Amino acid sequence: MPNSGVKLTVQDKHVVMDNGILQITISKPAGIVTGICYKGIDNLLEVLNDEENRGYWDVVWSPEGSTGTTGTFERLITTTFKVVVQTEDQVELSFSRIWDTSLESKLVPLNIDKRFILLSGSSGFYSYAIYEHLKEWPGFNLDETRIAFKLRKDKFHYMAIADNRQRYMPLPDDRLPERGQPLAYPEAVLLVDPVEDEFKGEVDDKYLYSCDNKDLKVHGWICMDPPVGFWQITPSNEFRSGGPLKQNLTSHVGPTNLAMFLSAHYAGEDLVAKFERGEPWKKVFGPVFIYLNTILEGDDPCLLWEDAKKQMRIEVQSWPYSFPCSEDFPTSAARGNVSGRLLVKDRYVNDGPMPASCAYVGLAPPGDVGSWQRECKGYQYWTKADEDGNFSIKDIRIGDHNLYAWVPGFIGDYKSDVGITITSGCKLEMGDLVYEPPRDGPTIWEIGIPNRSAREFYVPDPNPNYINKLYTIHLDRFRQYGLWERYAELYPEDDLVYTVGESDYRKDWFFAQVTRKKEDNTYQGSTWQIKFKLENININGGNYKLRVALASAAQAILQVRVNDQINTDTSPLFSSGLIGKDNSIARHGIHGLYWLFNVDIPTTLLVHGDNTIYLTQANATSPFQGLMYDYIRFEGP
Repeated sequence: MPNSGVKLTVQDKHVVMDNGILQITISKPAGIVTGICYKGIDNLLEVLNDEENRGYWDVVWSPEGSTGTTGTFERLITTTFKVVVQTEDQVELSFSRIWDTSLESKLVPLNIDKRFILLSGSSGFYSYAIYEHLKEWPGFNLDETRIAFKLRKDKFHYMAIADNRQRYMPLPDDRLPERGQPLAYPEAVLLVDPVEDEFKGEVDDKYLYSCDNKDLKVHGWICMDPPVGFWQITPSNEFRSGGPLKQNLTSHVGPTNLAMFLSAHYAGEDLVAKFERGEPWKKVFGPVFIYLNTILEGDDPCLLWEDAKKQMRIEVQSWPYSFPCSEDFPTSAARGNVSGRLLVKDRYVNDGPMPASCAYVGLAPPGDVGSWQRECKGYQYWTKADEDGNFSIKDIRIGDHNLYAWVPGFIGDYKSDVGITITSGCKLEMGDLVYEPPRDGPTIWEIGIPNRSAREFYVPDPNPNYINKLYTIHLDRFRQYGLWERYAELYPEDDLVYTVGESDYRKDWFFAQVTRKKEDNTYQGSTWQIKFKLENININGGNYKLRVALASAAQAILQVRVNDQINTDTSPLFSSGLIGKDNSIARHGIHGLYWLFNVDIPTTLLVHGDNTIYLTQANATSPFQGLMYDYIRFEGP
């Protein structure tokens, strides 16, 4: 590749960074990426859009005390331009604005510093931003922040998110009213008269392409002529909210490419960052890497995806980067490391402690057990333990943290009793840590797998009138529009009945307990039954225990009744109250936030022989209210 050093040209209203491989044009002082020139294409970004609608940082925010997850959409337009570094090897630019009280209710109350970096010999550029809220400023809610790139629709038609999630995509024009029919919510559109006939009858919905943070390291688009790839690489999750299972948007029809940092998707208001007056805060989002690549003419364009994955691995190995010139982004030497081994102790599985094989272990800000999945202001650092439970977490920012974990195959959450203070250069060895998951007695029966997902349950085929062809033969069967409507078709009169010892949860347990639409267009809740036999009832050992782990809850009320309780007017044995706003049913998510309920079942409610537990989802005003179960276990005393 040509390498002539990095050149910077400062014009009246734009600046241009050029390293001989690509050119990036950024508006001055607004800090909007208006042009990316690469491999003979004068601009990879959508030239039909206004300049400010091509490559930009944005936020969604609302005043302090607001509820919900929506607010004011604001592109982060800055007022000051500065050259931070200018050498042959590197150019780093700053586009900033300072907030003051004259801007109250007009702009988000944050100091903003957006940075762009181009290195010599690099086939791409980096971007990060520093947000700061000062103590004396008004409070506010930060609902979402991200970087968005709008690519040329005449060039970029092929999208890739994973090895098994890539395809040619419809055009944005296909979603317009004359070509597309809006479905149950605005993001989902049935393509009735698309420009290309091959997309006719398909559903397009950006939520079909969401991804867990832990799997969201590279995604983007391919232009076939000339063969060029545009990729967004996220080398670390430390600056993303909600932990490794938080789901975020990726790329979607536009062609649009997103770097999501904070959002309420698949979580609801729990993942809205709420700042009070008097609460100082500063956070660095990024850097992320925008990587461009090409191949020789005649080569398979899919090689661009393989090369992007290779580059992603290089970027991950290079984290934390040594080149950003901000005291707010510490290098590896100024960070700390933590290692140890996690064991699981469950006497009904094994007499002694067992290795927490493949456990997810992480450091996050101090909080309660499991608080990491709702944490959205600080930094988080996660790793996956090996088969022996050994873990090592590197390059942690200095400060106070808790160590959290959860173990596939076991319910509940682990939190270390000892707080962790990271100092510069420290190497903390935690030794053996032992997680004792909730357990009162032996397993009498269980449904599902404790994996924080409803993936293993029965996912129906989609309505043939509402399919997305990518997922017709796919491991992610749940990523189809309208699956919630299939429940009433499969169970038109009576609700689901599961018989322990006879039923198979892979075939007989519907993946979501949803509402049923009635003929008068109202909705009714559903009551599922679990039938099981008890040969002996232990009346001396205390209560039986029902453990209900939920993978998702969307404005739902879970009620538990036992045997004849269902035929009386008495209150349920257990009610969760109204829980959850993760909207995973509507957004094809298969999981949202994790919940665990432990219900005592008095022996007086059980009988020798046939017993039934009734699970009612009682809130029913829309098709999207409901539950996804992760795992259910019935324990003896």
